Amino acid sequence: MQAKAREVYVPTVLQDLRAGTADLHIALEKRLPFFSDALDESAFQRLMQAYYGFYLPLETALQSSGVSPVDFDLAARMKAQTLRNDLHALSLSNEAIDSLPICQTLPVIDSSAACLGVLYVLEGATLGGQILRREIASRLSLDADNGAAFLDIYGAATGRRWRDFIEYLGSRPLDADERAAVVTAAQTTFSCFEHWLESREVLA
Repeated sequence: MQAKAREVYVPTVLQDLRAGTADLHIALEKRLPFFSDALDESAFQRLMQAYYGFYLPLETALQSSGVSPVDFDLAARMKAQTLRNDLHALSLSNEAIDSLPICQTLPVIDSSAACLGVLYVLEGATLGGQILRREIASRLSLDADNGAAFLDIYGAATGRRWRDFIEYLGSRPLDADERAAVVTAAQTTFSCFEHWLESREVLA
């Protein structure tokens, strides 16, 4: 007799997020140039400059919003400083980094639910960075020591930290309106990020 497959419980908020962001995620992924034949070190540097121009103000907004869950260690999930260190490693000076354009159109973070929606996108991107890390190391010989630490920011703990976040998200007692706010914030984060990268002319 064939053993019955163990059913894996998926929290409603995660089901909603997957359904609500799948098309946006796929659309953006197709346009990111990490696997493009045209991606050289100069193009990678411009791409990381654009990432920094989005992550810096978004993380600042998260930290200053006053609505992040009190039992969530937000500071441990911030990545803009690592991007800044990478840009240093890619030969940008402090002055050059400080003068980079900064995104002004960001998702609204007006509740803990919105905060979690933004974090879902940022943490998911960190998980996906593991695939990109291998590509960039192979093609450009860049790694955590010389300009690509952002792609491996959690190192060997990446999978565990993603699972920790998903478990935390699934454990929150969210009603229907709060789940909708999580999804809306995630969708807006994807849209704002794609529009910003497009404006910086770094998408494929």
